[in-house]
Amino acid sequence: MAADRFAERLRGFGPVGILATLLILLAITPWIGALLVLLWAYWSRTPWSEIGYRRPASWVWSTVAGIGCGIIFKLLMKAVVMPLLGADPINRAFHYLAGNSTALPGMLFAVTIGAGFGEETVFRGFLFSRLRALLGHSVGATTAIVILSSAWFGIAHYPGQGVPGMEQAAITGLVFGTIFAITGRLWTLMVMHASFDLTAVALIYWNLESNVAHWIFK
Repeated sequence: MAADRFAERLRGFGPVGILATLLILLAITPWIGALLVLLWAYWSRTPWSEIGYRRPASWVWSTVAGIGCGIIFKLLMKAVVMPLLGADPINRAFHYLAGNSTALPGMLFAVTIGAGFGEETVFRGFLFSRLRALLGHSVGATTAIVILSSAWFGIAHYPGQGVPGMEQAAITGLVFGTIFAITGRLWTLMVMHASFDLTAVALIYWNLESNVAHWIFK
């Protein structure tokens, strides 16, 4: 049947599969890319579980863990990791958010739907599925997939955030990718990612970035 052949081509690495992958990875915004992933999974007859859409053992505890880990991870990045990399305490790319309540609604949508749902679906769920189909599921292949997906995640942040944004994205990609490689579930990562970015927005909005960046390194 034509539908079966189309599904097989979408899952493969011929012209159709490669084109679909590029359309998703180069989507204008992460949430559009995520919607394309869901369409790809449906049309290619890929199980939802293969892209990380698995029910967590507990919705409540997974959500609480995601929120807490996201906040702690962001503070750790801001106070320890980024200062060690020589990053500016102030995020210049998003400093316009400082005290800017008008810009908050759009940014809140971007970090919850765009980053939490969108980036995790694309860079962890979809990209892991594609690379696993290509490289396999061995420990070595999984390690390579975590590294490759993190590198691409970092590069994707360079145009809008420069070198510091790329470095931070690559490091968070390694952490999120490792968690996904172990759990195979996206929900906690979606919450953790959104919480990470919401904490970043809060630090910028209330002009707390410099204070937090100098908690340890004065």
